[in-house]
Amino acid sequence: MCNKFQLVGSLLRPSDLLEYKHIIEHRDDISYPFYENLPGYEQCEAAAIEQIVAKEIDNGLDIITDGEFSKSMWHLDFVWGLHGIERYIADHGYFFRDIDGTSKYETRKDIGLRITGELNGKNHHFIKIFNKLQELAGDRETKLCIPSPSHIYGELSWSDNIGGADAVYRTRDELKRGLVTAYKQFVEEFAAAGGKILQFDDCLWELFADDNPNSPYTGENINQEEVKALATEFIEINNEVIDFGHELGLKMWTHNCRGNYDSRNMGGGSYVKIANLFLKQLKYDRFFLEWDDERAGSLEALAVFKDRPDTEIVLGLLSSKTNSLDDEARVLKMLDEASKIIDKDRLFLSHQCGFASCDGGNELTEEEQWAKIHQGQRLAKQYWAN
Repeated sequence: MCNKFQLVGSLLRPSDLLEYKHIIEHRDDISYPFYENLPGYEQCEAAAIEQIVAKEIDNGLDIITDGEFSKSMWHLDFVWGLHGIERYIADHGYFFRDIDGTSKYETRKDIGLRITGELNGKNHHFIKIFNKLQELAGDRETKLCIPSPSHIYGELSWSDNIGGADAVYRTRDELKRGLVTAYKQFVEEFAAAGGKILQFDDCLWELFADDNPNSPYTGENINQEEVKALATEFIEINNEVIDFGHELGLKMWTHNCRGNYDSRNMGGGSYVKIANLFLKQLKYDRFFLEWDDERAGSLEALAVFKDRPDTEIVLGLLSSKTNSLDDEARVLKMLDEASKIIDKDRLFLSHQCGFASCDGGNELTEEEQWAKIHQGQRLAKQYWAN
């Protein structure tokens, strides 16, 4: 039986690596991947990755990542590595819901993206990182996690990067074509490097759920036809790159996230409301979905996968945000509910997200992190052994 517990991707970084990541956060006079600007950083990162890969193997994880130790943030490092992009410290960071559920929590501010030239995905630093990961993993499967093209299209198109007199891309459509081309260039080089599994992470689906109180697309005065057209555009962007990856023989996976920063989240929105859009129409081979709390709504959304027998679903029923072990009775009950909708052989178990989507990580210790992983492994073994 294959390993039914899955790691979403990221793990808590060690303190010596975090010291470098914190320096990066506050400087925009340095260029990605920052090695030339920060003496000792490259060696520290390489050593940390070697250690975490060994620990993943020792702890029985069957699909190996670099713990995302090569990143500062889950998505922007990939964009920084594209030719034609300049990073800068913005006036403010992203805004998450704080622990109390009402007040705002501001993230790090080095999130500014400026398009300075035609986007190009060739010779990306991530390929070098992936080559090293393969070497460390040996004959074990590996995966690489990058942001979905539609997520980055959203971030770039909602900024001041298009339409100006000096803009590289004068229209949204020009930007879309340029970004998709850059992604295809990267995907082609990833496949050529021996990559087999490419995971697109995405945080935008819930914006289109009309039961999401935190979305700019919900409310009485919103043109829902325009909203649906934008959702369709996002789906089409992703599917074009997914199709290209499939043509190259890649397995194309996705993780949908509701926000994960210092144990905070971005907002609500149930899967039922977006099932016929993102779950049904996106052509991924495996979906990592979040059901760690009530925000995700009913498991009924899984019904859209009934006529896709080759699609696998990873149920994020465990929480990477908390420092305590999860309610095992709840997890087993929801696995039973899910298996009444989708054959249990197509289901997997995970935490709803990685433990450190951004470098600082969630509010738990490394020991607590591994205890939670071991709980997930034990629950998966118990459930699928029956």
